[in-house]
Amino acid sequence: MAFSTNGGGFSSRRRTSGTLSEINVTPFVDVVLVLLIIFMLTAHVMEFGIQIDVPKVRAVRDTAQELPVINLTKEGDTYLDKDPININELAAAIQKRFGSKAKAVYVRADKDTVFQPIAQVLATLGAAGFQVNVVTQPEDTRAQGRR
Repeated sequence: MAFSTNGGGFSSRRRTSGTLSEINVTPFVDVVLVLLIIFMLTAHVMEFGIQIDVPKVRAVRDTAQELPVINLTKEGDTYLDKDPININELAAAIQKRFGSKAKAVYVRADKDTVFQPIAQVLATLGAAGFQVNVVTQPEDTRAQGRR
């Protein structure tokens, strides 16, 4: 699309073929604003970290304590927070990272994990003197009433 530089009139005898070459930033701003809105809507939904689908139970007590979290994946891999760790070094790594204030830990295991790795982690933490708290997800009781 060419723009006339003679004031927009058609009655002028003198015609120029020059075009006005300016960048139109309106489409760019539109795309950026749409991406910003999408990010703002989905950012609170995203959970960062290791993907673990914990089992659902009826009674869950909410707690706000900041404790070390041991994550067990479906494959049986063990993580201290987000870092992979050997089960034999688990107690020493917790003491090193969190100091003597860590008397308890959370164990978060995927619901499809076989029990053997979970039992090993629980035994290792129990032998080291930690109180073990298992992370679960509350069951949706409203959905059960509709069945």
